[in-house]
Parts: sequence; structure tokens; C-alpha cells
Amino acid sequence: MPRTLAELGINRHSMVAPLLRVAVCSPRTAGWNQPERLARWQELGFHHAPDFERAQAQHGSLHGELSAAGAEVIDIIPSADLSLDAVYAHDASLPTDFGLILMRPGKANRIAEGKHHGVLSQTLGIPILGEITAPATTEAGDMIWLHPNTLLIGHGFRSNAAGIQQMRELLAPAGVEVLSAPLPYGPGPSACLHLMSLISLLDEQTAIVDLPWLPVETVELLKSRGFGFIEIEYSERDTLACNVLALGNKRLLAIEENRKTNARLRRAGFDVRTFPASEICINGSGGPTCLTRPLLRG
Repeated sequence: MPRTLAELGINRHSMVAPLLRVAVCSPRTAGWNQPERLARWQELGFHHAPDFERAQAQHGSLHGELSAAGAEVIDIIPSADLSLDAVYAHDASLPTDFGLILMRPGKANRIAEGKHHGVLSQTLGIPILGEITAPATTEAGDMIWLHPNTLLIGHGFRSNAAGIQQMRELLAPAGVEVLSAPLPYGPGPSACLHLMSLISLLDEQTAIVDLPWLPVETVELLKSRGFGFIEIEYSERDTLACNVLALGNKRLLAIEENRKTNARLRRAGFDVRTFPASEICINGSGGPTCLTRPLLRG
């Protein structure tokens, strides 16, 4: 008898159902305490040289919030070919109800991360549906499940047209429609601007958005599918206010420093849990969603 999706460790094309299992990569695993890796901080786009002890403590707070929310937290195995960016574990794979898709990140130092997500999936007994190959690039931070049968992918510097087409070909036999959303030039190719830098789903009908940066066609698409918007406090744009992780059942995990945006979310009826993130998130431009690779939602 075929195993159920839950037995395989993956379940539901949802970004807002209760989070049950999630993979993370701590600063220690990513080598933030290793001088040779730490020396590349400027090249990789960090705002300042990371403070390992503070980052590890902040990641520990994230870990604690995930566990308290009822999720099983799994740590990615350390490896010599990981870079500082590996802490942002969301980007290197996309779970589907048919197996894991291994990404080929658009940032060259991150390409090795896909194979490590593949090793993790084998350890957990999760099948591999496929992997993205050159010259295509994709990062899961550009991917949002609008519906179990509809995946929206941001077309920008990290996920190119060839990558979106490979995703379309992988998912079409399963009846999943892949739509493309143009991303703005923004700060340029050296910066990290994902689709999820501009929108995070909070529940089945609500999204938090950086509205001025979203293309009109993306706004119209979301509205046509019944989504309502909560706009971020724009003074908190640079501290990643739009990057919010849904834990399920109106619970959210957000960056502590974004107090005005978090207050808006609470007024809208959400239970907002926070953790300090100056070093682990804001310094490297990756928020709570970026730090987590949800594997199972119930």
C-alpha cells in the first residue's frame, strides 16, 4: 500500500496550515564561527561582519519559538561547501505533495545547498520529485502557493525564465499550474529581492505586502483570488517587515524589531510571536521565512 503524504514527511501545498515539521540551518552549521567563511561577509551582501555568538543565540530563540508552536525542528547536517547564506534554509528546496524539488540558486555560492537538502530528504524518507539544472536558476523564496494547484514564482535575478519553465514541466503532470510574476529591479542583482520579500501569506485569505513594490498584475492576480492585504509599516521595510512566517491557526512568527508592523498584525487579529533578529535576519537580509524550510503542514 502506498504511504500517505504525512508518512513521507510532506503534506499540503499550503504556506499557512499548522506547521508540524521544519528544517533549519544554524549559524554554527553554516560556519559563522569559521574565520575563512566569515571573511566573505561583504562579498555575500551582509551589512556588517556577523557576530557569531549573538547570531547563534538569536537562532536559538527562533528554534524555541518553532518548537513551542508544535513543530518538529530538524537541523541540516554541516558541510564544508556551505556558506554563510546557508542559514537561510528556505531557498534550496521546495516540498510538494509528490516529493521535494531541489533548487539551483541564482546566487553562485548557494548552489551546493540543493544537494544537501536532497541528502536530508533521503534521511527523512522524502522522495525527490526532481531538480533544477543549468542554465536554469530558482530559489524557493520566489515561490508562493496560492492554491494547492497553483504556484506563483517571481521572475527576477534569483529565479530566471528557464527555471520557471523547468518548474512548470516538473509540476504539470501533477496538475499544478505555475504562474510567473515579474519582480522589480530594486537594489540590483547583488541584493536579495525575492517575491517573498514583498508578500507573505498569513492565512488562506490574507497577505502582508509591501504594496508600492508589487507589480500591478501581481496585485490584481491576488485580489482576483480573494486575498485581502495588510500593508507593512514602510519605515520598517529595510528591517524585513514583510517577511513573516505563518505557523497556522492565526499564529505568526515575526522579527521583534518591527514593532509597528507587528502591532498592525495584532490589531488584525493575529497572534504574533517574535524573536530578536538584528544579527541573524536583518544583517543578512533574510527573515523568519528565509530561516526555515517547512516540510510538513497539517
